[in-house]
Amino acid sequence: MKPITLREVASACGGTLHGDPEIQITSIVTDSRKATAGSLFAAIKGERVNGHRFIPMTVEQGAVCALCEDAPKIDVPYIQVESTLIALKGIAEYYRSLFSIPFIGVTGSVGKTSTKELISSVLSQKYNVHKTAGNFNNELGVPLTLFGLEESHEVAVIEMGISGFGEMTRLSKMVRPDISVITNIGYCHLENLGDRDGVLKAKTEMFSYLKENGRIILCHDDDKLCTVADYRGVKPIFYGTDPNDEYYADNIEELLLDGVRCTLHHSDSAIEVTIPAMGRHNVLNALCAMAVGKQLGLTDEQIKNGIEHFQNVGSRNNIIRTRGMIVIDDCYNANPTSTKAGLNTLSNFEGRKVALLGDMKELGTDELKLHKEVGAYAKEKGIDLLIAVGELSKATAEGFGENAVYFDTVEDCIARITDLLKEGDAVLIKASHSMHFEKIVDALKEE
Repeated sequence: MKPITLREVASACGGTLHGDPEIQITSIVTDSRKATAGSLFAAIKGERVNGHRFIPMTVEQGAVCALCEDAPKIDVPYIQVESTLIALKGIAEYYRSLFSIPFIGVTGSVGKTSTKELISSVLSQKYNVHKTAGNFNNELGVPLTLFGLEESHEVAVIEMGISGFGEMTRLSKMVRPDISVITNIGYCHLENLGDRDGVLKAKTEMFSYLKENGRIILCHDDDKLCTVADYRGVKPIFYGTDPNDEYYADNIEELLLDGVRCTLHHSDSAIEVTIPAMGRHNVLNALCAMAVGKQLGLTDEQIKNGIEHFQNVGSRNNIIRTRGMIVIDDCYNANPTSTKAGLNTLSNFEGRKVALLGDMKELGTDELKLHKEVGAYAKEKGIDLLIAVGELSKATAEGFGENAVYFDTVEDCIARITDLLKEGDAVLIKASHSMHFEKIVDALKEE
């Protein structure tokens, strides 16, 4: 973080400063364990832990100021605010304004983290890139990501995730993207957003703080995004599998564990690449990265190198070989769109195909219908065995019909899993993060 003064911080968040306004801070942290010399510690009142109690510890570690709602009980410079969380957003908005580098905002119902990583891998062939770590993409994660910007950074790729209306507007106000990317509109957070039209409305709030002369990059294969004509005179740049798209792909060949081979096209460019990630959907993610790269002046060779050196993060199509099986650990999160994409990939494997699926959360009033549709889709794709876990997943098993096995809990599944799987199986493991399917993955590793 480039140094800023307490005067700047207090002004940015509308807080009351108690202390020397010329003191400089060199980092802003919400985790007391990360406080070091020059830190400002933002004390957050959480559901289980009140960060205010850790202010003395952060001062011992070198923190020079506290951002807090209640006055500290020790003698330390502090900025008092009504809401620490709201204050952080104001500070982040100010701090972002100190940079004139290109900012790319990335959102979507599915694939935003993978796309963010692909874009970053491509741009890193030419620029010093700052990117969202993991999925720090919400109203706390985005400010912390922005605070990680250094003077040496030449471009920023910021992932932006939401669960309700208005959130994307607040994130966009902080990020103020030069390029807005939306990967797709899926069945996510429907308990707040209603339906996919609601998701489209919420995601496109990103455009409200698009920088002047900014660009919008959208997936034309998505039936909702393809309806976006323009925003305040800005016409979207579309990518997809239609040769009429500005950026398109053909010659797509799935290589399973070796990734996906395809040709990416734009104008006179035709780039043959092998994407080191399973699944046809990654072709669209690579096209998006190509589109961003072209906007920022990268050559075809740089784009190819960036895509082919891409590395994903977390439990996203992580391949594990155990007990003579291939396990596709994709249990970071799940919704109908991403689960169907996973089933598409699984269907291409040799041998017995097993889908171990759990509850998909936050799908609103149609949740049982959507689970049942996923079960029916698995049957349609030729999956041999479906193992469903969780209350909602009863509907998944029902949709699959014969050869579906159901368990109430993860623990019940773990107790029987070795009896159900056998050598030579290809197994997709996918559920919403709150289902803790990583326990099943760990159990299989132990075996």
